[in-house]
Amino acid sequence: MSLVVMKFGGTSVEDPAAIGRTAAIVAGRVSMGKQPVVVVSAMAKVTDQLLRAAAAAAQGDRTGALAISSRLRSRHLDTACHLVKAPADIAALTRNIDEKFNALDEVLRGLAAILELTPRISDLIVSYGERISSRIVAAAFREQGIDAAHVDAREVIVTDSQFQKAIPQDAIIERRAHEKLLPLTAQGKVPVMGGFIASNEAGLTTTLGRGGSDFTGALVGGAVSAEAIEIWTDVDGIMTADPRICPDALRVKVISFEEAAELAYFGAKVLHPATILPAVKKNIPVLVLNSRNASCEGTRIISLAPHCNSPFKSISVKKKLSIIDVVASRMLMTHGYLRQIFEIFDKYQCPVDMVSTSEVSVSLTVDSNEKLPAIVSDLKNLADVKLEGKKALVCLVGEDIRGQQGIAAQVFNAVRHVNVRMISQGASEINMSFMIEEDDADEALRSLHAAFFKSPDPAIFDVEARKQL
Repeated sequence: MSLVVMKFGGTSVEDPAAIGRTAAIVAGRVSMGKQPVVVVSAMAKVTDQLLRAAAAAAQGDRTGALAISSRLRSRHLDTACHLVKAPADIAALTRNIDEKFNALDEVLRGLAAILELTPRISDLIVSYGERISSRIVAAAFREQGIDAAHVDAREVIVTDSQFQKAIPQDAIIERRAHEKLLPLTAQGKVPVMGGFIASNEAGLTTTLGRGGSDFTGALVGGAVSAEAIEIWTDVDGIMTADPRICPDALRVKVISFEEAAELAYFGAKVLHPATILPAVKKNIPVLVLNSRNASCEGTRIISLAPHCNSPFKSISVKKKLSIIDVVASRMLMTHGYLRQIFEIFDKYQCPVDMVSTSEVSVSLTVDSNEKLPAIVSDLKNLADVKLEGKKALVCLVGEDIRGQQGIAAQVFNAVRHVNVRMISQGASEINMSFMIEEDDADEALRSLHAAFFKSPDPAIFDVEARKQL
C-alpha cells in the first residue's frame, strides 16, 4: 500500500470552489493507486477571526464575540450546503456544524463572564476552525465519490500540556496513528483530519502553534511511514525569493531537508519550520505543491539534493526583528557571562536568531514581541542594554557556502548601498545571514536576487517559466 499524506492549507479549503479542487486532487491520487491520508487547515482567515472573538469576549464584549461566531457559522453552513446535496448527508453535516458553534458560543459566553483568556481556553476556541473544516471536507469528498472517513485529530496527535505551542509526543502519536488511521487505510478509506489541533494525555485540547497544520501532516507522515508528505498551498513551491518582491523569482525544483529548514526558519512563508523534522527522521520526501495549479511538479525536499552550479538556492527575509546589545565592561574575563544572558532568554522562552560577541559585549537578534520589555529589564541587572527595533534578517541558503572562495565579497558588493548591522556565516555551511534595517529589506532582496540568479542551474530551477514571462 502506497501511503501518501496530503496536507491542504487554508486557501485550499477556503470556499466551495477550493474544496472542489482539493477533492479532485485527492481523487487523482486515488486513481493513481495511492492511499491518501488528508490533513486540512481551517478555512482561510477563520483562525484569525476566532482569535478576535476570544479577545472580544475576554474584554467583556459578549455581543461582539457572538457576532463573529454567527458570521463564521453562516460561512460554514453556506459552504456545506454548496458542497453536499444528499438530504441525509447535508442534514447530518449541518446538525454537526450547529452543535460545534453552539458549544463555541457557550465557551465565549463563559469567557465574557470570567474576563480571563488563558492559553488553555484560547486553544479550545481556535480548535473549532479545524474541527469544523475537516467535517465539511470529509463530507464533500464523499459527495464526490471518495470513500472518506472523518478522524478527530485530537485522538491521534498527542502533546504535552504547553498550550498554544504544544510539543508532540512521538511514540504516542505513532501508536495512535496505527490504531486510528491504518485500519481505515487498510479498508481503502481516506482518513480526513484537522491539522494544528491536538490534545494532551488528559484529553484537553492543545495546538501546535501557528502554521502547525504542516507540522501535523509531517507528524502523521512519520507515524505511518508514508511514501511522501505533500504540502498543498497556493504557490508553486519554494521560490528563489518572495515573488511579490522579485517578480522574476524561480521555482526551486529540488532542495535538501537542511536547506529547506533554514529557509523556513528564516522567513520563507511557504513551509512551517518544524515540518521538516519528522520527515528527516524517517527520510520521507516532502513535496510543496499548488492546489490552484495541480499540474505543476512543485518543489521536492529530500535528504540529499543534487549538486547545484548556482551559489545559492534561495534568499529569504525575516522582518519585525530587534537587536539587543548587551555591554558590560565589568564582566571582562568573567566566567559564566554568556550563560547568565541566555538563561534570561530561556526564562521567557524567547528564541535567538543570531548572536555576535566580543570580550565584553553581546549582540542578539530576536522577534519583536511583547516579552522584550521584561527581557531587557532582566538583562539590565547584568549590563548596559540597548534595544533597536525594525530590523530584518536576510538569509542566503545554498550548498557549501563556506567552501566558495570570494562568495562573501560578492554578497556584500551586491548590497554595498545598504548598511549591514550584523553578519553570521561561519556557523553553517549552507547559510549566510546578515541584519539590516527593515526599510532596506526589499531593495536588498532585489539586488541580491539580480546578482545571483542571472544564470540559474536548469537542473535545480524552473528556468522555462522565466522564458515565458
